[in-house]
Amino acid sequence: MSILKGIRVLDCSIAMAGPFAAQRLGDMGADVIKVEPVTGEWQRHAPAGGAWGKEINVSFLSLNRNKRSLAVDLKAPEGKALLLELVKTADVFLQNYRPGVAARLGVDYETLSAINPRLIYVSMSGYGEDGPYKNYPGQDLLLQSMSGAMMSAGRAGEPPSPAGQYLVDAITAYSAFEGALAALFHRERTGEGQKVEVNMLDAITTIQMQELSVFTVGHKPQARSAEPHAHCYIRAPYGVFRTKDSYLTIAMAPLKLLGELLGDPFFENLQDQTDSWTYRDEIYARTQAGLMAKTTDEWLALFRAVDIWAGPVYGYEDLVNDPQIAHNGTFVEYDHPTEGRVKVPGFPIKFSKTPSTIERGAPRIGEHSREVLKSLGKSDAEIDALLSSGAIRQAPELQHA
Repeated sequence: MSILKGIRVLDCSIAMAGPFAAQRLGDMGADVIKVEPVTGEWQRHAPAGGAWGKEINVSFLSLNRNKRSLAVDLKAPEGKALLLELVKTADVFLQNYRPGVAARLGVDYETLSAINPRLIYVSMSGYGEDGPYKNYPGQDLLLQSMSGAMMSAGRAGEPPSPAGQYLVDAITAYSAFEGALAALFHRERTGEGQKVEVNMLDAITTIQMQELSVFTVGHKPQARSAEPHAHCYIRAPYGVFRTKDSYLTIAMAPLKLLGELLGDPFFENLQDQTDSWTYRDEIYARTQAGLMAKTTDEWLALFRAVDIWAGPVYGYEDLVNDPQIAHNGTFVEYDHPTEGRVKVPGFPIKFSKTPSTIERGAPRIGEHSREVLKSLGKSDAEIDALLSSGAIRQAPELQHA
């Protein structure tokens, strides 16, 4: 049995962070009902990379497995009433509306907790529910740029470089996921629900626990060097280097040992914990020059033999075909009714007794509207009337199921 079986989640979120958090709950067995507009959630119409798919684009597909879709118009009185009825049956309500929208819709914590005091209400925002930035757009790149992290890597004087993934969205999703689990555990002990607030700015800030403590407690300024360096608070060499045929990364190699392998006497008398900061730029330049003599595979064999921390630089094709990835079962494959056979990242957390599984792929718009409403005791005639009024929507091929 899945670890969260019997837990019902109402996912009223859009884009990445909220749906990703809800998907993690679904992966662990929760019954996640994606409550989306009758036109479909925003992400259905905004595919990353232009990957549209057949009926469901890849962005939506990747963030909404293990969910049922209830397509409902919350601005229609009948639609709003259905959601409030569902709230009585729910354990977790998750939303990432802009501050103030939940209250205008009548789905704020105060309203819903009065209906269901055991409800865990997860509210996600860009910058917090109040304060001077509460109405600013909470978008991943904008939060990356505010986080300070971009100024910890690269060359001084060159433009900061964003992360190569939707970093803030992912960290915020995991913060919300963690908060929901913790609140559920609290409820098991006490019987009481509560509100859980997560915002993107705090999430990306607090994940830099070590770096910011070096700044605030250690009083070390954030100073990028003239040569490329992967993090201003890590000693040289630390970064990406070109080799004879491609690239590799080196992390904090013992300087004397590195010099021996490179054949460069400059490293012979350097002290790791002092000179690696003083000569950071020269260490980079000499390491880079020396690495051009051999291929990446040749260097990796030499470095691994003496336990110098080094690794290859992968693209996605390399990652997907890596033997450790295959051994771990990092990717999973399943058949989707409209998109066919799909291969996607799987489950990062492994449970020995309650493993995560894919019970269903990302739903079509309103695919489960009838099914969800029947669980509330609605008759076919009542559901047909709601469909006719436009208060809900169901996938066309299931209209008369």
